[in-house]
Amino acid sequence: MEKIKMTTPLVEMDGDEMTRILWKMIKENLLNPYIDLKTEYYDLGLEHRNETDDQVTIDSANATKKYKVAVKCATITPNAARMEEYDLKEMWKSPNGTIRAILDGTVFRAPIVVKGIEPCVKNWKKPITIARHAYGDVYKGTEMKIPKAGKVELVYTAEDGTQEKELVHVFDSPGIVQGMHNISKSIESFARSCFNYALDTKQDLWFATKDTISKKYDHTFKDIFQEIYDAEYDEKFKQAGIEYFYTLIDDAVARVMKSEGGYIWACKNYDGDVMSDMVSSAFGSLAMMTSVLVSPEGYYEYEAAHGTVQRHYYKHLKGEETSTNSVATIFAWSGALRKRGELDGNKELMEFADRLEKATIDTIESGSMTKDLALITTIENPTVLNSKEFIKAIAKRL
Repeated sequence: MEKIKMTTPLVEMDGDEMTRILWKMIKENLLNPYIDLKTEYYDLGLEHRNETDDQVTIDSANATKKYKVAVKCATITPNAARMEEYDLKEMWKSPNGTIRAILDGTVFRAPIVVKGIEPCVKNWKKPITIARHAYGDVYKGTEMKIPKAGKVELVYTAEDGTQEKELVHVFDSPGIVQGMHNISKSIESFARSCFNYALDTKQDLWFATKDTISKKYDHTFKDIFQEIYDAEYDEKFKQAGIEYFYTLIDDAVARVMKSEGGYIWACKNYDGDVMSDMVSSAFGSLAMMTSVLVSPEGYYEYEAAHGTVQRHYYKHLKGEETSTNSVATIFAWSGALRKRGELDGNKELMEFADRLEKATIDTIESGSMTKDLALITTIENPTVLNSKEFIKAIAKRL
């Protein structure tokens, strides 16, 4: 069989632990037999990031600017335990945070809906898409441990040398402090990405922050969204028959739980991180979620929205069988291949991406699935497959 040709490479960002094992299986069984796969490869495994002082992460993001489409495996964001386990030079920052800071834009996450996997929230009938701001806040935060009594201030020094100060806290004992920032230009990009995505998909858009408490930081997000909506999108939304509204984050959570779904929920960076996990697990599984970073400059980075499945990896290292769900990682590849095909006018590649997704969903709906889905499916007597068998079953159907 003649393989599907690619004219432009994808940026391929390999990752860590069990997802790295799945990554290799997916390429071997689902991609390489059918596609003459062209990628520019970057190893974002923690060991290689440590060897390169995390330069490889920066290089992969810059390559995405060049080629416009990237696909990323799940990666470890190290904590103190990982520092020791991997003998790291320093506690490297989240690779996702670094990549998003370079590319800017918005992360759109939506559940992969299949028959037989019913949402935990009984009134959810349609997918809920989380639109997550991809720059700043705690992901670019600067932190300090305060060793003893003293004063902490925020200081802004203008280019002419004049200064403004805000007292953070007068410490009478040890404590901790964190400074975080955002940029108006990035918030504007976030707003426009959300409004455009809502118009493209003909869905209502909700936006939520905590402006009642954060009267400058969060309120700026709210104000920028409203100004851009009023100036550029009000009439377009009316013509499309869709709605934009702002509400507090706690009110949004309450509304979401009582809704039927079928809208986009825009969140600041950290809120989007938390809420996308809530939405995906409530729809079935963290491994049943698409995730794409869309940059205003036209860069796309597709990834799985979950972690590296550390527990399964340790079982795998011991030679024990695992049943790890690879759907989100497969959909990261299909999303990237479809976008590559779209940008290059490569219809065959786009059609292959559609078939790969259909084969994956049909495999689950036929009753063959990984253990996490078998535990929650309404399909009677499902066949539980291990990690490799599940990918092989998709390959057979493909």
